[in-house]
Amino acid sequence: MTDSTTPPAPATAGKLPLPGMAAISLWMLALSVMGVAGVLSGHYQSRGARVAILTLCTVFAVAGLGLIRMRRWGWALTLGAVFLSMCFGCYSLFRFHQGQWVVMAAINLVFFLYLVRSEVIGRLR
Repeated sequence: MTDSTTPPAPATAGKLPLPGMAAISLWMLALSVMGVAGVLSGHYQSRGARVAILTLCTVFAVAGLGLIRMRRWGWALTLGAVFLSMCFGCYSLFRFHQGQWVVMAAINLVFFLYLVRSEVIGRLR
């Protein structure tokens, strides 16, 4: 017999992304939207820079969408994107002495360390 005081586990408990995965996905989508807004507002003058930024924005958006759908390729793209963003933040900090990049590098470091946890990897398909 089953105990009637314990509620049954929801059927979708194992199929939803963890809250951190959802937050990182939204962060990746927000970064891609900010990059596209910078290109559309004319912040980048050279054609090569605009193409490179739009390419990176596309990769960031695809990574965020893949992670929210809990796909292993989305996790791998997101992991690479936050690692490269963290490296770029450190480079900008030490090369150009731009202090605001400390925040971006720290956020990306936290996201990287969260994504390599076994609980996150175990949820991927």
